[in-house]
Amino acid sequence: MELVDISRRLSRRVGRLEFGPPVAFVYNPLDYAREPHEEYLRRYGTGRKQIILLGMNPGPFGMAQTGVPFGEVCAVRDWMGIGGKVQRPRKEHDKRPVLGFDCARSEVSGARLWGWARTHFDTPERFFERFFVVNYCPLAFLEESGRNRTPDKLPAAEREPLHAACDEALAQVVALLGPEHVVGVGAFDQKRARLVLGDGGPHISSILHPSPANPRANKGWAEAIETQLRDGGIEL
Repeated sequence: MELVDISRRLSRRVGRLEFGPPVAFVYNPLDYAREPHEEYLRRYGTGRKQIILLGMNPGPFGMAQTGVPFGEVCAVRDWMGIGGKVQRPRKEHDKRPVLGFDCARSEVSGARLWGWARTHFDTPERFFERFFVVNYCPLAFLEESGRNRTPDKLPAAEREPLHAACDEALAQVVALLGPEHVVGVGAFDQKRARLVLGDGGPHISSILHPSPANPRANKGWAEAIETQLRDGGIEL
């Protein structure tokens, strides 16, 4: 499957990159959570999609555990029906262990995003008829304290080769799935999509990120993003 090939190439390419302090740990779920990640691609990434939702990178209690973008354990296991063996990162922070589907902590961002999908579309099959969800960057970055560090906070010398790999993979995914819309889940992802895809491809917009660190997301996130989707030309 072509999505799997794109994922494996991206995994190998970013796996060769090096990152310095304050980044102390780098998790690559395309590698150690390959089994559920590729099950997600094979089951729900077939055919053309109308809309791609583009996230930034794995959260420590979401994709870092399950290999699925915004992959809150209950949503992935119980709603999508995805499971599989999850290995461990080569170097693991003791405050952020990878427990796979045994992780008891919920990722709020993933619970909100997939909860909205379940409420609005009922079944994953109905949602994935039109939508697909991918992350721009497949790596999670942790500082020595265990604090999550997002890719936009990396120094330029580390960002540039990472962006080169992620840009190429994003362009390949969009060419394969042929969406009419690419929607950044946050401003960073919208910016990267515009830089990679230009003006001649799918319509590019953004929605509010569901992170609880975003005060606006804690006040009616689902209602807000439905308005934003419609403003971007997407009818639900």
